Amino acid sequence: MVTILVHYSIAYMKPSIIAMLFLCILTFSATSLELNNELITFIQKRFGTEAVNRLQQWEKITNLSKDINEPNKLKLVNTFFNQTKFISDIKHWGKEDYWATPLELLATNGGDCEDYSIAKYFTLREMGVPIDKMKITYVKAVKLNQAHMVLAYYTEPDAEPLILDNLINEIKPASQRSDLVPVYSFNGEGLWLSKLRGQEGKRIGSSDKLKNWQDLLTRHQNLMD
Repeated sequence: MVTILVHYSIAYMKPSIIAMLFLCILTFSATSLELNNELITFIQKRFGTEAVNRLQQWEKITNLSKDINEPNKLKLVNTFFNQTKFISDIKHWGKEDYWATPLELLATNGGDCEDYSIAKYFTLREMGVPIDKMKITYVKAVKLNQAHMVLAYYTEPDAEPLILDNLINEIKPASQRSDLVPVYSFNGEGLWLSKLRGQEGKRIGSSDKLKNWQDLLTRHQNLMD
């Protein structure tokens, strides 16, 4: 077991934006994530019992047996995170575009589409789903006429992906999501032009081209490593 000290910032949005910095102490082994007493005590005082309950549920889900089949992992994680309240970045974080870590999402009980997708990606990764099966995918939501983000899961590289989306709880094949127009996708391995309904899109470079993604990885790495 390894104990890690992490400097972590969370902004908790009320009528006015409150920025804060706290010291997060986590114990993490090769097989499990443990949110220790210091963190739980801080979350309890700052965000309340419901926030602690959300984090403890996340801990239990993340540490479920790696032997659970992937379809069940997808359903469990998608349903869990979709319970979080949708709040725009400008209202929640005071920024036009902020990509939150799972801890930030759950502690504050709020986030937008990219935060749901990111939380699902990292949680499924910790549950043993290979990252080459998952891509966080930037799309246009036709009915909303705005940019949107989902998590796409591929059973095989050229397979039609399944879409995990905060707009609906049902996980559907991409061919049944005509309301989404793909633009690009990324994960820890690269950046692609997206093709949700056919073969894997054309790789156009490394995911380090995405500044928000790199900033998120730095914060999440401190939490999970």
